[in-house]
Amino acid sequence: MKSSTTVAVIGSGLGGMTVAGLLQRSGFAVKVFEQAPAFSRIGAGIHLSANVMKVMRRLGIETALSDVGLHPDAFVSRKWDTGEILFELPFNAETEARYGAVYINVHRGDLHTILKSALKTDTVTFGKKLERVDSSGAEAKLHFADGTEEEADIVIGADGVNSKVREFVIGTGTARYTGHVAHRAIFPAALLKGLPIRACTKWWGNGNHILVYYMTQTREEVYFVSSAPQKEWNETSSFVTCDRDEFLAVFNGYHPELRTVIEAAPEVTKWPVFERERVSSWHKSNAVLLGDAAHAMRPYMAAGAAMAIEDAAILARAIASDDTKDAAESFALYEANRMPRVNKVQSISETNTWFREPVDPTWFFAYDACAVPLEQPGK
Repeated sequence: MKSSTTVAVIGSGLGGMTVAGLLQRSGFAVKVFEQAPAFSRIGAGIHLSANVMKVMRRLGIETALSDVGLHPDAFVSRKWDTGEILFELPFNAETEARYGAVYINVHRGDLHTILKSALKTDTVTFGKKLERVDSSGAEAKLHFADGTEEEADIVIGADGVNSKVREFVIGTGTARYTGHVAHRAIFPAALLKGLPIRACTKWWGNGNHILVYYMTQTREEVYFVSSAPQKEWNETSSFVTCDRDEFLAVFNGYHPELRTVIEAAPEVTKWPVFERERVSSWHKSNAVLLGDAAHAMRPYMAAGAAMAIEDAAILARAIASDDTKDAAESFALYEANRMPRVNKVQSISETNTWFREPVDPTWFFAYDACAVPLEQPGK
């Protein structure tokens, strides 16, 4: 498509920021609209595997992230009670060569800040809560809660699991609660009182699991995130502070090392896990979805953000391609090259078996969304 095409991105999460930065590098005029009043340092960690780092390389921020993130020597899976190692995936010079980039742990806030530095000044406008999208021709019109309106040739919905753009593209409908919650905590490593822990360890139980890792090279903070069954979620907020005794009871009987870690956390929050049913198309007219807005999935491959970032890379390439003359062709090219891979990842995430036993992750980590040949729709 022509670089004179104007693009509006709804949502300044990881996928939205990535697609905006990549399109700007291809000469497109891009605006990002975010409903939050300002950026905030969200208290969570995130894994950036090699497939993600190659997109960060294209954005020019791979080195900055590598400098701040922790480079684990391995991803270790252990049995919940005995501590037996079920699987250990090393990360070293050999795996970096095989996958094409490093694997790091970072604070999500650091990632967001560095991503923002890859965008042009004033790309993001805050306090813009989208109410609805209208499209009756060459342009789409965006209606915001503050009474303002914007127009763009293309609208990209990167606005998460409760996406307003999705309502226009697919129709109204709510995300499905999976019957599981995630417990999260970040706390100073000093509270471990010298307990040595590996850089990245997942403890597997019967119906529960918990992932523990350092987030930065300084190893000053520890992060953990769990999954545990909970029949209902009746809270109106996106998360709640978890009762300490309730949380510790979930992991009763776990290995003493893991118990020491979780007992050190001063505060734990609890988050519902939602997902979206698969659909046959992620676009309508001149609006298109990416990330959780298109395919919110269970987080058991730690791949939700990776899929959003890969989406962003392929969508940016499809829009910028000389082989696509309009939005419809660009979106068809995007879907043809994303849906099969996303569906595979979503299926594995549903089973919650990734890294529980030996597996070769090359198909996942070695993928390069910025360089993989694009297959034409229908082939």
